[in-house]
Amino acid sequence: MTEIQTDILIVGGGLGGVAAALAALRLGRRVVLTEETDWLGGQLSAQAVPPDEAWWIEDAGATASYRRLRHLVREYYRAHYPLREEVRAQEHLNPGLGNVSRLCFEPRVGVAVIEAMLAPWRAGGQLRVLMNHRPMRAKMDGDRVAGVELESSATGKRTFIQAHYVLDATELGDLLDLAGVEHVVGAESQDDTGELHALPGPANPLDQQAVSWCFAVDYLPGEDHTIEKPEDYDFWRTYQAPFWPGPQLAWTDVHPITLQPRTRDLFGDPVVQLHRGDFWHYRRIFCKDQYPEGLYPSDITLVNWPHIDYWLGPIIGVSEEEKRRHLRGARQLSLSMLYWMQTEAPRHDGKGEGYPGLRLRPDVVGTEAGGPEDGLAKSVYVRESRRIQAEFTVLEQHVGVQARAGLTGAETFPDSVGIGQYRIDLHPSTAGRSYVDVESYPFQIPLGALIPVRVENLLPAGKNMGTTHITNGCYRLHPVEWNVGEAAGALAAYCLERGLTPRQVRNTAGHLQDFQALLTVDLGFELAWPERYRLTASPGF
Repeated sequence: MTEIQTDILIVGGGLGGVAAALAALRLGRRVVLTEETDWLGGQLSAQAVPPDEAWWIEDAGATASYRRLRHLVREYYRAHYPLREEVRAQEHLNPGLGNVSRLCFEPRVGVAVIEAMLAPWRAGGQLRVLMNHRPMRAKMDGDRVAGVELESSATGKRTFIQAHYVLDATELGDLLDLAGVEHVVGAESQDDTGELHALPGPANPLDQQAVSWCFAVDYLPGEDHTIEKPEDYDFWRTYQAPFWPGPQLAWTDVHPITLQPRTRDLFGDPVVQLHRGDFWHYRRIFCKDQYPEGLYPSDITLVNWPHIDYWLGPIIGVSEEEKRRHLRGARQLSLSMLYWMQTEAPRHDGKGEGYPGLRLRPDVVGTEAGGPEDGLAKSVYVRESRRIQAEFTVLEQHVGVQARAGLTGAETFPDSVGIGQYRIDLHPSTAGRSYVDVESYPFQIPLGALIPVRVENLLPAGKNMGTTHITNGCYRLHPVEWNVGEAAGALAAYCLERGLTPRQVRNTAGHLQDFQALLTVDLGFELAWPERYRLTASPGF
């Protein structure tokens, strides 16, 4: 078995893992970063989800390095794509003009930008990246993680990595389980947390948010790109959840906030440009109209719609066999939705049924060669992870507008290591619950939520921080995951430099002040919301 020693091991190459690596590298530490797929970027790339971001992201709500990521994406398009000149000149260029974000773009571009951000550190040997590696075992030494054993999916060979600090940036919080770190899975009860929207009965670890297997499509009218009928199509064609207004495969779904049925069309009205509510423009990642006329035959949109939310069972806290069964089910649901749109969906132009011109684009999500034969994204989109039992847990009472009735703004955390903004947005769950989508205030990220109650040298670097099932709903999106990971990487580097533990940094006023100064002055963090935004409840889409 190969053995490697490093200062900081980061397991998981999603947004939190990449941000953690960049922070630790800038602060002079040696880093090993591992990733289960062959793409860095997590939900931005391998899971194929355009950024869900703070409403005011162009002005506030992100670290300097996340702003640089966004800037480099825009510069990539300006440098390499034949944009129309008036489009190229736009300060806030949005390559896809999707409604969900001010910056919708192709997953492959995100990968290219992330690789460029890491390239200088790889050249000098300060950073080592192990792709296609997944954690298999954690070796413990009392309350410390001594090292992690990983296996290459390409060769089957195993590597043991020793590190002073280990960061769990996996999508499911895998190291929490492997290292025996105290953690929570699924939904807490109101008795546990006192949260307004927590479960009224006992806690339910198997109550977890739906996962979604995303995919990209373009549209070529007059052509037939119908895929082979999925094995489970007949099941999904007639399936209806008790809380859903009709069949899963339909144009009708549920409004997340009102829980009332709503029906939307695929393309909107091309005459009056009513695109805000339709599906095509919701997560469009490539807009052909931003290029010379006739150069590209179609837009490209990313399908991450309610119809592909898979809630028939969880993938955390179950056997490997059950996990594989549900992941297969999620794939089959997504393929069935595509097949239904191609063959049976009522057309909005009144021309019968089906849009056979919808073409699956595996090349866009990186699965055109050597990946899954069905052409979906490399990885399933995960909204909810295992979560550490932390020194401090963020509750709905700290950030929810309803839960803070009579109070102004979110709770102020003196140990803030960043900020974020999003609604408390929980998708339907594996326990048969519909949406929970309620207002929240722009919030801070407390350092205490990054510190496990017992283990000293493992830190969460993503959705596995100390939130609840409810507050995970607003702390789980792209810029917050990046901020959490970057803070964790900086914390590990700071502790190594000063000979401290994370607990000492948080609980000693002088150390906390010094660390927060490092974050703001050296790394460009924002620790508090400007007053003009602080009291504004997060709007919904």
